Amino acid sequence: MEKQSSPPKIFDRALLHARLRRALAKGAPDFLLARAADDLLDRLLTVKRAFPRSLDLGAPAEHFSQAIVASGRAAPLRASRLGGAVIADEEALPFAPASFDLVVSGMALQWVNDLPGVFAQVRRILAPDGLFLACLPGGASLVELRVALAQAEEELTGGASPRVSPFVDVRDMGGLLQRAGFALPVSDIDSFTLRYDSVLGLMADLRAMGAANVLVKRAARPLRRDVLARTAQIYAERFSDPDGRVRASFEIVWISGWAPHESQQKPAKPGSATMRLEDAMKAGRRE
Repeated sequence: MEKQSSPPKIFDRALLHARLRRALAKGAPDFLLARAADDLLDRLLTVKRAFPRSLDLGAPAEHFSQAIVASGRAAPLRASRLGGAVIADEEALPFAPASFDLVVSGMALQWVNDLPGVFAQVRRILAPDGLFLACLPGGASLVELRVALAQAEEELTGGASPRVSPFVDVRDMGGLLQRAGFALPVSDIDSFTLRYDSVLGLMADLRAMGAANVLVKRAARPLRRDVLARTAQIYAERFSDPDGRVRASFEIVWISGWAPHESQQKPAKPGSATMRLEDAMKAGRRE
């Protein structure tokens, strides 16, 4: 039998965790986490199920655990490399099969090297008719920064290097969940725009959140001053409003899937999921 190849290492996860720990110790900006946690609460309130055993997986802070409690459920077990009752890596879950009725992951899975593998592990630890609900940045996030950085480096160095991590495409999520064995997989997007005085303010926020470049194939040298200055100029020219402030696009992709159970609707064909996330969560629960 041929040995299966390991997934490629896209992210330097040791560097990632070191940066996130420093950011949290310094009081990292949490506006993205807070927005996602508010959305999680709204989504959980639509599901009239107790979920007595729940897991908050990988979250960098307690926003999502607090949302679960605010929804009327018991406090979840929090498992993360960054704190919680269990110090665990999202890529190697230390839980027995069917251990949880609800698994939530907020703004953590964008940095795993094997997302399909993580989905399969989550499916394994969910009890029948258990719910997986997660969010992570989508592909249109920071598109303006990507464009400005690439153009500036191309102009001044003759070639662009990867400076911003890749994000997921919402169109792929339903298929990945189905491959992992989830029933009723659904994905949707929360799109919004933030504004800054300049791109430097945006980049400062990203660094303060520990979200700077952790790609394995990142450039060995830091961004040159002239490239940074040209990036700011291009950004202001192409992505500013009449008042001079610049725009930064963000997407939060939400996904859900249920561990199969005989009470559920029959699963749709791969790639055919069209239900809204709220409707799917209602359909997945037993009366």
